[in-house]
Amino acid sequence: MELQLTRPDDWHLHLRDGHLLQSVVHHSAKHFGRAIVMPNLRPPVTTTAAAVAYRESILKALPSGSAFNPLMTLYLTDSTNPEEIKLARQSGVVFGVKLYPAGATTNSQDGVTDIFGRLPVLEEMINHNMPLLVHGEVTDPAVDTFDREKVFIETVLSPLIQRLPKLKVVMEHITTSDAVRFIESCKEGFVAATVTPQHLLLNRNSLFQGGLQPHNYCLPVLKRETHRQAIVSAVASGSKRFFLGTDSAPHDRQKKECSCGCAGIYSAPVALSLYAKVFEEAGALDKLEAFTSFNGPDFYGLPRNSSKIILRKNPWRVPDTYSFASGEIVPMFSGQTLDWLPFDH
Repeated sequence: MELQLTRPDDWHLHLRDGHLLQSVVHHSAKHFGRAIVMPNLRPPVTTTAAAVAYRESILKALPSGSAFNPLMTLYLTDSTNPEEIKLARQSGVVFGVKLYPAGATTNSQDGVTDIFGRLPVLEEMINHNMPLLVHGEVTDPAVDTFDREKVFIETVLSPLIQRLPKLKVVMEHITTSDAVRFIESCKEGFVAATVTPQHLLLNRNSLFQGGLQPHNYCLPVLKRETHRQAIVSAVASGSKRFFLGTDSAPHDRQKKECSCGCAGIYSAPVALSLYAKVFEEAGALDKLEAFTSFNGPDFYGLPRNSSKIILRKNPWRVPDTYSFASGEIVPMFSGQTLDWLPFDH
């Protein structure tokens, strides 16, 4: 059994930089046409000039002959100004601005402390049809970790969209039924969501089964089974509001398996196999192509890819690790057998 799909895109990807970039970019470039590349480096990508330079380093790290196209983003800070948004649009390589609430996730310490203090920047984004890509969690320590997304929707995102109804927003890596309901309640074409393989396949039990599982730790953290089921139902419905965004985040194994392990799941080598698993189990393989290949570019106003890939029922074992210059990365579903394997058409 095999499926022919329009080449997918990844609308939320971490490629890092340096040796790590050189070791992981080929996993995404192999079967994805484009990717929205996250800007949370050290230092963060806060200017168009930095985004252009980062894109050049990604292109240099690609395998020879690769047509993979990195779509760059800017890291929104309290000092970002409207003029930078104009420069970003004029560059032709920046396609979104990322909102990290300060302290919400990896390398978010330079993020925004008050999004409503950034209204002139957001209004300029509306003028240039530049989407705001949102890590949707509050960082108030008084809010339970498992409630941070719900509270963010109620106290930040919903008021923001009411204030700026023409702002295009992507709520990244949604994790709750609350987010599903919110996205479905918004005006189509202005608010959408990316969905990761981990939030479709794992619930919070996966953090603790058989002992603490650091390679299943990500932010936003995994939630209850009821939330996972709601997200599966949303993507399997065929709704145009939801599309592929792996949030693939490579970390050295030693930085995951330690006394204070970092957040992030490395899914790039297995993502398409895992999404196929989800849609097959949901009885919705006929909806897979729209989720992987149509809904994202349609929302961003970009053409769909013209090339194809094949997903074939061909069981394969996920490697235990992938090596890079100074360590190794443990992928999602490490050592397990998956049924679907992607090939170039």
